[in-house]
Amino acid sequence: MHLDVQDLRNFYYRSHLGRAAQKTVRDQMLKLWPEAKGQTVAGFGFAVPLLRPYLADARRVVALMPAPQGVMPWPAGLPNVSVLSEETLWPLETGRVDKLVVLHGLETSERPSALLEECWRVLGPGGRALFIVPHRAGLWSRSDRTPFGFGRPYSQGQLESELKHHNFLPERHISTLYQPPSHKRFWRKTAPMWERAGSSLSVILSGGVLMVEATKRVHAPAGPGLREAVRKPLGALAPAPKVKPV
Repeated sequence: MHLDVQDLRNFYYRSHLGRAAQKTVRDQMLKLWPEAKGQTVAGFGFAVPLLRPYLADARRVVALMPAPQGVMPWPAGLPNVSVLSEETLWPLETGRVDKLVVLHGLETSERPSALLEECWRVLGPGGRALFIVPHRAGLWSRSDRTPFGFGRPYSQGQLESELKHHNFLPERHISTLYQPPSHKRFWRKTAPMWERAGSSLSVILSGGVLMVEATKRVHAPAGPGLREAVRKPLGALAPAPKVKPV
């Protein structure tokens, strides 16, 4: 079940905890993708808190918001790039997206398999997707005070297995949001300390959010037609046809 767009907006833009989560996840994304100059960048779900760094240099930025969630205009003060779309039928041409960010889209989808197929369809050759989901072992998936407490949380193995099943190749993964999901002032003040400690002790501590970067895997064409063509000898090596005298 998708969350309402108003609830997502209020969390990320009107609460101290949401702004802290936005900055932490976006900083980790920028370590993976520091720029997108001349590229087409798309986000699905509620990815707009992460897309702003690419507005200046990307060829195109589009924010797809699923119909059950609702849509809001974005970015403020600039031409709108957000679009209301069907969850598994995006208004994008096949193979045109260079970078795809999925935030609050996969774990809340009622048709995750079809959604991953649509993600695969829109990615172009060499395209990369970043799937951001609640971490099953983290604190954030156990609290309904944040959007990460809704939907199906994933472990790294579960998410990567699902991606491989849909012809994605997982490349890199990051765990983040080690700070407790609390609005209390003490936890907000100590949030940077928790993030530093968590990144150093990631083997022991589990971040609240799992980020997996994946590329599009395309199989080599195979089939009867190709095999038959290979079996035939090269025309250049065939004996010359006999010519009847006139």
